[in-house]
Amino acid sequence: MPVPEASGAVDHWREQTGNDKPSIGVPPHITLLFPFVPAAQLTDEVIASLRDVVATVPAFELALRETARFPELLYLAPEPAAPFTQLTELIAARFPDYAPYEGAIALADLTPHLTVAYGDTELLADAEADVRPRLPITAVVREAVLLEEVEPNWGRWEVRAQLPLS
Repeated sequence: MPVPEASGAVDHWREQTGNDKPSIGVPPHITLLFPFVPAAQLTDEVIASLRDVVATVPAFELALRETARFPELLYLAPEPAAPFTQLTELIAARFPDYAPYEGAIALADLTPHLTVAYGDTELLADAEADVRPRLPITAVVREAVLLEEVEPNWGRWEVRAQLPLS
């Protein structure tokens, strides 16, 4: 789910430290399900089914007030987290062949997050010191997007479909 309001705070760090950076077409976002159906198999029916799932959740207000960490990753924790968790569970149920992160993380253990930076402790501390004064970031979440990798190996991504919430 794109959160363009976070660009000013996080894009510099995402560009410098991650694969999913702005220059290749990946906006600041909170991932619902990755990886998803390969582009060659994304039929109109698959997209319509995904659109139907996303439309079951109403638009909502989002706040990014706090930073948090996974090992080697600084992120912003969305409030509320429940709509992201709900959508991930609904999409995974509709598309059971595509487990989040290829099943490396159990669905119950997923933590909705907006990535700021990847790196060692010192780099993450620098990123956190830069980003914290820019918080909170608020937004109204009205849609999810389906991104498609159009150049392999994280070369370029484009929006394949916009999926409005209800």
